[in-house]
Amino acid sequence: MDRKFILTAFGYAILGLLLGIYMAASKNHGQYVTHAHIMLIGFLLSFVYGLCHKLWLNNSTSKLAIAQFYVHQIGSFVVLLGLFLLYGQFVALETIDPILAAASITVFVGVVLMKVEFVRCTRKR
Repeated sequence: MDRKFILTAFGYAILGLLLGIYMAASKNHGQYVTHAHIMLIGFLLSFVYGLCHKLWLNNSTSKLAIAQFYVHQIGSFVVLLGLFLLYGQFVALETIDPILAAASITVFVGVVLMKVEFVRCTRKR
């Protein structure tokens, strides 16, 4: 799981940095919220999860670890896409807001699942 998280983290980092470079070059910073979320929940949180799996969770491939990976990635992708559509003015807030809310809760569930993994891990030792 550590490798999956780290690879997706660097994918998000590339995407976030490309968006940042585009905003700087175009002098249009309308997507700065999207850029920040890509870098934080996409890159940073995925990277931290990868480190957690490598350093403490013995690179677990349990069903819980796999579920947590996909819950985080799906939630993050939908949040980031929704923010891009919102701040790019492609979709109205009224339309995208319920989707962003559900995706944010999904990312939150991913954090809770990571905590459950840690609790289970410490019980086994």
